[in-house]
Amino acid sequence: MITDHLISVYDRPVPRYTSYPTAPQFHAGIDAATMAEWLAGLPAEAPLSLYLHVPFCQQMCWYCGCNTQIVARHQPIGDFAGTLLAEIARVGDLLAAVRHKRIVSSIHFGGGTPNSLAPDEFERIMAALDHHFALEHDLDLAIELDPRTVNDEFLAAMRRVGVSRASLGVQDFDPVVQTAVNRVQPFELVQDCVGKLRASGIRSLNLDLIYGLPFQSVSGIRRTVAQAVDLAPDRIALFGYAHVPWMKPHQRLIDEASLPDAYARFRQFEAAAQALAAADYGRIGLDHFARAGDTLRVARDNHTLKRNFQGYTVDRADALIGFGPSAISALPQGYIQNAPDHAPWARAVSEGRLAAVKGVAVTAEDRRRRAIIEQIMCYGSVDLAAFDFDPASVMIALWPLIEDGLIHLNGCDLTVTERGLPFQRVVAAAFDAYLVPEAKRHSRAV
Repeated sequence: MITDHLISVYDRPVPRYTSYPTAPQFHAGIDAATMAEWLAGLPAEAPLSLYLHVPFCQQMCWYCGCNTQIVARHQPIGDFAGTLLAEIARVGDLLAAVRHKRIVSSIHFGGGTPNSLAPDEFERIMAALDHHFALEHDLDLAIELDPRTVNDEFLAAMRRVGVSRASLGVQDFDPVVQTAVNRVQPFELVQDCVGKLRASGIRSLNLDLIYGLPFQSVSGIRRTVAQAVDLAPDRIALFGYAHVPWMKPHQRLIDEASLPDAYARFRQFEAAAQALAAADYGRIGLDHFARAGDTLRVARDNHTLKRNFQGYTVDRADALIGFGPSAISALPQGYIQNAPDHAPWARAVSEGRLAAVKGVAVTAEDRRRRAIIEQIMCYGSVDLAAFDFDPASVMIALWPLIEDGLIHLNGCDLTVTERGLPFQRVVAAAFDAYLVPEAKRHSRAV
């Protein structure tokens, strides 16, 4: 049972561990020259994964924590598409100068709103990727979509380029909640979009839900989950709203008095998770749920699940290359991020340079701890002996978790208990050698 005591002690700011070391460790000593060197050192036959960040939306959702900007005209988006094509060419040429075109197994368009691109721009970008990289026949091509702005022309372009997976931002179906976060989209609109996506050949569909939003309740969350399940998505992501107005000033438009407290947030998540389990959506790690037969659920059962900047994934590539402002590349040597703001990113690309501005090199110890943290985040258990890691070295952090029944530690076998699952990030944080508790750096654990 989750008690007020547990929440008061463990509902603290911790990273989401989509990388390790995490973003606060990135520094300017890792730059464009470093990235060129790291790209040149990629193994010739290793498949790559690509991420393209499209930082535009037509309207600001007040809960948003993404790197995005609001535009009223299409010209800035068209200019962005041209710059993105140049960045793709620059990276592709760098890689080809060392060896032949690199194999790509996965492409993910995120944002912002990737479908803010015009259909012909989207197709030109895909053609450029096909020209500069060797796209696998069974390519996993995924895109995040705003169901309010998906039109028939963009759907046709998606079908022509072979998009296989789509993710729709739903958040909540309650109109009161939608109004409170400036994201109004009736259930019928989402339902219509889902039908069109399936008719367009989308093989896998994901819905994103959020708990902890203003005016949400346990009964309301249950209704939203029931409506989401009626749409029969293959996956449902259930994220906790991160209220960080010091980082995202537009979140100040949300009335903090309407936000649930930590215990109410937990009850919302618990109610949603129980409803999803009853509908045969198996829990995947911290916050994903998948139907039987979905590749995420298969990977969980086969112990091949991974975690990266897109969350839980079955991507087998050892290197991810990011394009667009703020995009992060995860290479064998470390992590490296493009300029977060559009103007410096575009200027670097227009001058023929890579746009990377900060990052962190990973050490052998980082890799060991990263593997441990990934096991905890993916499976809720880890055999520390497999990584030659002595739990005594972190026992000061682990002991309270043992005492409060959040984990079992039998020798080197660590298991997160049912009681500890909501605090999975806190358990992972015990192995984070860099973490310094700072109330305004990370989102809260629950």
